[in-house]
Amino acid sequence: MTFIDRADAGRQLAPRLEHLRGEPLVVLGLPRGGVPVAFEVARALGAPLDVIVVRKLGVPFQPELGMGAIGEDGVRVLNREIVAEAGVGEDEIAAVEARERAELDRRVARLRGGRARQPLAGRVAVVVDDGIATGSTARAACQVARAQGAARVVLAVPVAPPGWETGIGGDADELICLGTPAAFFAIGQFYADFTQTTDEQVTACLQRAATPAAGVPAASAARAHASPAHADDPPGPGQEIEIAVGGVRLAGQLTVPGKPAGIVVFAHAAATGRHSPRSRYLAVVLHQAGLATLLADLLTPAEQVDPATVFDIRLLERRLTGITRWLRAQPQASTLPLHYLGTRTAAAAVLGAAAEPDAQVAAVVCRGGRPDLASARLAAVRAPTLLIVAEQDQVLLRLHRQAQAALRCENRLALVPGGSDLLEAPGALAAAAGLALGWFTSRHKFAAGQVS
Repeated sequence: MTFIDRADAGRQLAPRLEHLRGEPLVVLGLPRGGVPVAFEVARALGAPLDVIVVRKLGVPFQPELGMGAIGEDGVRVLNREIVAEAGVGEDEIAAVEARERAELDRRVARLRGGRARQPLAGRVAVVVDDGIATGSTARAACQVARAQGAARVVLAVPVAPPGWETGIGGDADELICLGTPAAFFAIGQFYADFTQTTDEQVTACLQRAATPAAGVPAASAARAHASPAHADDPPGPGQEIEIAVGGVRLAGQLTVPGKPAGIVVFAHAAATGRHSPRSRYLAVVLHQAGLATLLADLLTPAEQVDPATVFDIRLLERRLTGITRWLRAQPQASTLPLHYLGTRTAAAAVLGAAAEPDAQVAAVVCRGGRPDLASARLAAVRAPTLLIVAEQDQVLLRLHRQAQAALRCENRLALVPGGSDLLEAPGALAAAAGLALGWFTSRHKFAAGQVS
């Protein structure tokens, strides 16, 4: 199953929604990639098009683990079970919501351009995206649509992994998907053209839907605003692999450029795992400098949404050590200087793994996350360690300083612009990538005498 582009996916998806024709519909595209798909659905059904702008409320120190979501008009939905399991207090929830509410308001103003939101009260909300990966954003959108008064919520996507319905649960009344291929690694693999959708394209679709008699076809209007791929577009695919560790099979993506100077293991414990756009952006930067990468999931998909395993640092350490052992057995990586990069709770895992007596790690980089969770192991880390944290995130900055004080190896604490360890401030991710690259490439010699 392959779609030409998002417009083609929308045209193919629309017939599956014909049974809704005549009902009081609002088609809601998830910005950005879901909007061109939703435009074609709305046009085919003769329904109004709108965007549903949501922001996930991530658990503090583990933002990929959603504890709720917010939408326009002050809507907030919380998963009280996750809140309780993660031990998040009301003040912490309020702080996360305030930060995400500011970003939501900014995006709404940019995308809507002053247009009023389509009311959902008593109507059927058809939530459309260009595909499902983890499903967390789509699920949040469904929750927000229902909280805004939708009488019924339908979630429709062109492609999703097998078993995707389980992840959505009862947040939608009806689930529609054209295909669930077994070999599902990323949404983009099912599109011939998966160029990142821009804010300008979203605006063009909304304007076109509001004035259907004017202009050119939607696909042409969108292309007129197209721009080169953004820096966080996924790189070309590497080799998808599975590694048996401790009775489970863990997924990874191995990319080895010609004559690599070293290899960096990206450790992931969050739901996006190796598909994280930020990790893939960082990987591209490293590839261009001649470094190989292994983007490794330390948890299975079921474990990635369970706080008990996401915060089990010793489990993550053991998994990373097992992955490293497998990597060292591969001919193309056996003699390369080895580096670790971790974020979220995996930041603690890479430090713990690097503290093992037989660890042969040239350098460690922690990008945000919780290095302090490895407090008992920090004094044993020998590899040069770089801690990268957003300068305005005072809570994480304090925890990083505590971790740095416990390290006995060469180390540095580097600050980048922004108030979140997601590094969403303009230029922040590029700055973090430059810091990580400089740290790795200058530390190859550390492991030269260790790797036999």
